Amino acid sequence: MRVSFLTAVLAASLLGGSACSSAQSENDTVADALTNISGKGDDLPEGLKKAGELEGVHESSGLALAGQPETFYTFGDDGNPPIIFKVDDTGKLLETIRLPHAVNHDWESISRDNKGNYFIADAGNNNSDRRNLVIYRFRPENPDQVGPITFSYPDQKDFPPKKKERNFDCEATVWHQGKIYLFTKDRGQQATSKVYSVPDRPGTYKADLVTKLAISGEVTDANLSPNGRRLVLMGREEMFILEGADFQDILKNGNKPKRISLKHAGQTEGVVFTDDNTLYISTEQGNLYTYKI
Repeated sequence: MRVSFLTAVLAASLLGGSACSSAQSENDTVADALTNISGKGDDLPEGLKKAGELEGVHESSGLALAGQPETFYTFGDDGNPPIIFKVDDTGKLLETIRLPHAVNHDWESISRDNKGNYFIADAGNNNSDRRNLVIYRFRPENPDQVGPITFSYPDQKDFPPKKKERNFDCEATVWHQGKIYLFTKDRGQQATSKVYSVPDRPGTYKADLVTKLAISGEVTDANLSPNGRRLVLMGREEMFILEGADFQDILKNGNKPKRISLKHAGQTEGVVFTDDNTLYISTEQGNLYTYKI
C-alpha cells in the first residue's frame, strides 16, 4: 500500500511538471515530492548528516543549547501550546517545560545569554500586521516567572504594508552583549534581512534598526558561533554564512554571505552552534541534522 501511494504521488508530480524541458528538471520534481512526504531526501548535501528525529515536537521552529552537554531546547510554532521541549542530540525527548504566563501566537526563535536566561521570540508576522510582538525572557528552572519584552518597529507605518514592503516578519534572533538582535524574513522581495535590536530586559521598546543584510531568501533562524566570528542565517533548505572579526564587524561590513544549499533536508527552521565549526539544525518535519563548516 505504501509503494502504490508513493507511486501515485510521484506520478502526479511528474505530470504536473510535464512542461520541464529536461530530465534534470523531472528529477528535481521527484526529489521535491519525496521531501514533502518525508521531510528529507535520499541525497543530502555534503556535510549534512541526520542525527535523529525530534520526539513529541510538532513543527520545530527554533533551537538553542540547553544546560547539559549534547542537549537542546526547541518548541512548536504557531498554533502550538507554550511549551519548551528539551531533547538530546538524537532528538529523544528528555523534558517538557510549560510557560504558564506566555502565549504562543507565533513563536519563531529561541536564544540564550551567558547567564542562563532564555528568550523566546513571539514575533512571527506573516502579513506584517501584528501589533503585539513580544519576546519572553525566562529561566527553565523557574518557568512561572516570565518577563515580557514588547516591541515595535520604528520604520513600520502601515499594518499591513503593501505586499512588496512586507519585511516585518521575524523568525530569527541572536543574543549579544545585553541585546536581542532580530533578523527579518523578507516576504515581500526576498532580498533583504533587516536587523533590529532591543534590550534584553523586560519592558516596552521601539526597536533600533541596526543594519540591512543582502540575503537572497527568507531567513528562518540565526545563530552566532562561540568565538563570535561566524553568523549563520537559515533559510528554506539553505543557509547563509557571514564572517568577520566579531559580531559587530559582521553587521557593520555586511560581507557578502556564502550560500549553502540544504536541498532535501526539509523546511529548515532551527539552528545552533555546538562549537565554532559544528551546527545542529532542526526542521518542521521533525528531523535533526548536524553540519560541519
